[in-house]
Amino acid sequence: MKRALISVSNKTGVIDFARELVNLGYEIVSSSGTAKYLKENGINVIEVSQVTGFPEILDGRFMRL
Repeated sequence: MKRALISVSNKTGVIDFARELVNLGYEIVSSSGTAKYLKENGINVIEVSQVTGFPEILDGRFMRL
């Protein structure tokens, strides 16, 4: 499975971008704030913390990968 990491502060256009990635067969991984926004708009998302096993710090501005 291909994965794409999406974590943005300005969410303009991110829904269309994420949908296109999903259509191309990507699984979306995202920080909590972006994940919430994507989920609210019907995009299936895995939060970074689920992948890493570590909680986010600094409100998702830093991710341990």
